Amino acid sequence: MRKKSDTRRVALVATPGVPLFELAAAAEVFGIDRSDLTPDWYDFELVGTSPETTIGFGMQVPEGRGLDALTDADTIIVPACANIYDGAPTALLEALVREHARGARIVSLCSGAFILAEAGLLDGRRATTHWMHAEALARRFPSVTVDPGVLYVHDGVWSSAGSAAAIDLSLELVRRDFGAAIANEVARRVVIPPHRDGGQSQFIRYRPHTASSKDDDVEHWARRNLADVTVTAMARYARVSVRSLNRHFRSRANLSPQEWLRREKLQATQELLESSDLTVDAIALRVGLGSATNLRTHFATEYGVPPGAYRRTFSSHRATDVAPVDIPQAS
Repeated sequence: MRKKSDTRRVALVATPGVPLFELAAAAEVFGIDRSDLTPDWYDFELVGTSPETTIGFGMQVPEGRGLDALTDADTIIVPACANIYDGAPTALLEALVREHARGARIVSLCSGAFILAEAGLLDGRRATTHWMHAEALARRFPSVTVDPGVLYVHDGVWSSAGSAAAIDLSLELVRRDFGAAIANEVARRVVIPPHRDGGQSQFIRYRPHTASSKDDDVEHWARRNLADVTVTAMARYARVSVRSLNRHFRSRANLSPQEWLRREKLQATQELLESSDLTVDAIALRVGLGSATNLRTHFATEYGVPPGAYRRTFSSHRATDVAPVDIPQAS
């Protein structure tokens, strides 16, 4: 557990047009007075990058010390940015570098990782962001090792995946600072689990870009024949050698045909778990993974959760399985 002096002052940085969800998530965890849990609870400050900084719905950040507030902050949180392609204010980038050098704990939420990367704070480090932006982060900042499958990462600085993962990371920081009991109580008050199983891998939909109609034809054929298709059969259908098929897939999607086929089988598994009542054995046969044991192994490796847990979370049938509950009205 960190000492009070190491963690007490939390500065949440609002860049122009910052989306409200991630901003509000951090404010909910750190900004509410929870001194009933511990007298050492955080001192919280919302910081605008300029006096005119506005956030979602055109609301203006209250006037305060601005970026000067970062100089005595123990934890600096940078939530999502309005546009991942817009550069961050130079004054903010310089302040982040300076405060990191003096030992402040730097945290990004969702696409806030782009701001940390622009400041150079993620160079040579592992980081994450929303899975929809992970490829763009890796492309723009090749010195960053981007992990799109996790909820949050700590590698010298902290970064979280998209949206709701901002709460996961915020609770982890509370856990590091004050212990599991207090973090669990905050989670109860926010009405979420103290820890979510798996990472954001379970939310990702893979659809590699198709470069030509010929490639699209063989991919479409493979998807319609998942139960029986092999890489050799794909090459035969496309009238090319296996080596040529491998070269085409790698040049287009940086995947081997085997890896592409495995992901297609797992994506089909996701869709059947969500939309059908088929057993795991039946799904394994339908998507060509052979057995329930084999399916469970591959699914848990790819998505971080077993098929049963995924179905309970995402199934479109689960709402009809629960009888309505009458809630007594307050008198």
